[in-house]
Amino acid sequence: MEPFERFFPLQDDFRDPFSRDRDRVLHSSSFRRLEYKTQVFLNHEGDYFRTRLTHSLEVSQIARTLSRQLQLNETLSEVIALSHDLGHTPFGHVGGDELDRLLKADGHRNGFEHNFQSFRVLTTLEKRYRDFDGLNLTFATLEGVLKHSPPYDKSFLPDWVRKSFDLTKHPSLEAMVVDHADEIAYTSHDIDDGVKYGLIGFEDLHDLRMSRRVDAMVQAEGVREGEQLYRHRFVAALIKLLVEDLIAFSTPKVEPLRRDVPLCAFLDASEPLPVSFSPDTATELKRLKKRLYQKLYRHEKIVRKMHAGKECVRALYRAYGEDPDLLPSAQRSLLEHRALHRVVADTIASMTDRYALKSYHEIYGIAF
Repeated sequence: MEPFERFFPLQDDFRDPFSRDRDRVLHSSSFRRLEYKTQVFLNHEGDYFRTRLTHSLEVSQIARTLSRQLQLNETLSEVIALSHDLGHTPFGHVGGDELDRLLKADGHRNGFEHNFQSFRVLTTLEKRYRDFDGLNLTFATLEGVLKHSPPYDKSFLPDWVRKSFDLTKHPSLEAMVVDHADEIAYTSHDIDDGVKYGLIGFEDLHDLRMSRRVDAMVQAEGVREGEQLYRHRFVAALIKLLVEDLIAFSTPKVEPLRRDVPLCAFLDASEPLPVSFSPDTATELKRLKKRLYQKLYRHEKIVRKMHAGKECVRALYRAYGEDPDLLPSAQRSLLEHRALHRVVADTIASMTDRYALKSYHEIYGIAF
């Protein structure tokens, strides 16, 4: 009997509980919208760029690989990975940061945080049942999304969440795997997108030890920098290096923990994460991410586009707050039992990039 069967009986469904969770997420409106939400580059700028959807699929693939090698539950890792970005706003992190600022300026101390918004999508905002909100997912899936990355105890979490989830403990090993799969995916694929469109070059990275290690792996294949294949092989080698390091370093720590433990919180959050990179690789990866922040994420072309997205979010928030009749009818009906500015924030957060821009144009008669 598999561990999840001990804790979540199959009942009448021919699927195991986490497969059922995955299917419910895949069929949700929020998941489909990820196709047109920004990862780093605005969605309408090119068909090649990653979106939140392609990123979520890539995280899922890496998480399944890691879970398989660590002998964990692949499907639980998969559904957490597919769900972890459902709460992201249009225009990437700047959209969420702007909503957070606007809500706090209006006196909502809880503000906006995309990880908790993903949890709210799964438990509150998606409507698929007559008698209750949310997608009716298992505890382990919800905990994995809520505790996507430490620290877990955040000041804005409502009392019912604090009572239901032990915030003093790490989530499942599968949730830890997803956190690192997320890091591997966005680091490697942002390099791919950035180099493809000339916003960063390998010369900006090769003074870093991790980049040199990856370059040596590619050179050993007989592929030289400047060749058309080099970018593809570099990205593949970076993923390989990080995945293999995490498996090798985590396996001896995970083995004694995965025997007969529930797929939910069980390890004190004060304890080091058993799923992790080796210290040297973790340090090198941190330096690589810092370089990407300096050279790619703060590139003037990206900063300008993100500023435009932030202005769009700000304008929509102001318009809906001043005239709630501008809200879609389904959202207006929520005003009977939810605060206006929270409904406004949820409405904007659910939008795709292009729908947000379209709404801005319709309200203000101005195109970006």
